[in-house]
Amino acid sequence: MLRRIALRDFVIVPALDLELHGGFTVLTGETGAGKSILVDALQLALGHRGDAGVVREGAARTEISAEFDTPAALRPWLAEAGFQGADGGEDTLLLRRTVDAQGKSRAWINGSAATTRQLREAGERLVDIHGQHAWQSLTRPDAVRALLDGYAGIDTTELATRWSAWRDAGQSLTDARGRQAGLERERERLQWQIAELAKLAPGATEWPELNAEHRRLSHAQAILEAVQRALNAVREDDASADARCAQAIAALDGVLDHDASLAAPLEVLRSAQAQLQDAAHTLGAALRHGELDPERLQSLDERLAAWMGLARRYRRAADELPALLAAWRDELATLDAATDPDALERALQAARTAFDRAAEAVSSQRRAAAPKLSTAVTAAMQQLGMTGGRFEVALEPLAEPQRHGLEAAEFRVAGHAGSTPRALAKVASGGELSRIALAIAVTTSELGETGTLIFDEIDAGVGGTVADAVGQLMRRLGRDRQVLAVTHLPQVAASADQHCVVSKASRDGRTASDVQAVQGEARAGEIARMLGGGGGVDGATGSVGAASGTSLAHAQALLAAATSAAAVATAAPAPSAAATRKRQRA
Repeated sequence: MLRRIALRDFVIVPALDLELHGGFTVLTGETGAGKSILVDALQLALGHRGDAGVVREGAARTEISAEFDTPAALRPWLAEAGFQGADGGEDTLLLRRTVDAQGKSRAWINGSAATTRQLREAGERLVDIHGQHAWQSLTRPDAVRALLDGYAGIDTTELATRWSAWRDAGQSLTDARGRQAGLERERERLQWQIAELAKLAPGATEWPELNAEHRRLSHAQAILEAVQRALNAVREDDASADARCAQAIAALDGVLDHDASLAAPLEVLRSAQAQLQDAAHTLGAALRHGELDPERLQSLDERLAAWMGLARRYRRAADELPALLAAWRDELATLDAATDPDALERALQAARTAFDRAAEAVSSQRRAAAPKLSTAVTAAMQQLGMTGGRFEVALEPLAEPQRHGLEAAEFRVAGHAGSTPRALAKVASGGELSRIALAIAVTTSELGETGTLIFDEIDAGVGGTVADAVGQLMRRLGRDRQVLAVTHLPQVAASADQHCVVSKASRDGRTASDVQAVQGEARAGEIARMLGGGGGVDGATGSVGAASGTSLAHAQALLAAATSAAAVATAAPAPSAAATRKRQRA
């Protein structure tokens, strides 16, 4: 429930701090006073688009804050987003938004920085707003379908995904057929290139190994001579390193008993001799197995030339040939799939089957919900001066399946008993459209989860006894939910639990709008003004203007009648929202 809304420098409002209560609240005022400004400000706090135009002239920025009771259903979202109040320790949820004169916007939730998207996500769980032109959407098939789906709790996300998959599969088949000749030529080119590289069969590590072996064989004679010289120096010559090391060991070993400190260098010499002997063994083995192999060298030359030839032909580095062959094979596999109409046909049929299954599930839900919505709205119409009228949600099969399913939804209405329901736009007058929109809004709102409902002049075109019914309907709805209505109807205003008057006055040469809660004499005076008999609240002084005796008496009678009707309604408790939901979905 919305507890409080505060505005600073918003459009023509210098400052406003308004506390709101549960039940049914109305906002009234002279034409042009800015009755919808409060709704516009609240929408800004709920993440709707805002620009520099909302900043009051001469001010640096506008600031709006809206304080709500924290609904239990919102706490998991708050916890996931990392905002305070998610653990149940905070009962208040504070949304705050600023927009500066340059159009830069900032937002907070419970004092923590937030994005406008997060404000919108929170707002969807807090407030449901029905605008004054709500009836206009009732003639648009997409809006009608969305309203029915919302009423039925239908999620069409999977359906849209299946539709896209089906369309993509169909496009793939169409593209393959259209490019068949070109794809086949590309396929043949790849096959020829792959065959040429496959003859070489380049190993992933072969190129560096070939180069290493080629270098070794190319310098085999020099390597063998160097190994022989090294072996001679280490072991074969009379003055070899091994012989000299042995002489040093023998010399020290003979005097070791006389000087123990010679043990350490003696140990180093013995270790060096062992390493020299190991090196000599390795050199000897290399000499025994080393040989000149001109045939192998020629084979390596030919293999390297083949690698270099293909590398030059395909303008790649030689070591990239193995990866190039793998890439061509992958590309050929893709082309094989793209030129396989049977496989593409099977994929298309599988995608169509999956779409049909999802579409039929959605259609089944719509067929079940349509008569329930029809019955509920028809019942609401009877209370709004359309006795005998009948509302119908018609589902018509589409010639071709669409992203949203297999059928179109249309609202039809019969204005009186015995007539056949016809398309809403063809048979309903402006006043009837407003009443039907109100009936739909009330019906669908009773099934919603948001704590606050706002009706922004949705009762336009309504008058007489129907206006009484509208007022009582909104008041009854306010027993389960908080209801705010911007209205020009005195009968609706008289039915409210709380009455706020929006007024506009000139202050210091500038126009400013203000909102005041009224009751008693002030409220009667405002309703008298709405009846056309003067009165009302002066925006500059807050005083109540003089109303004609007839209008004031009529206003007092309206208030008394509304109070009496409310007392009767209270004696018979209205069903809870849960009970209403259960009854309408049964």
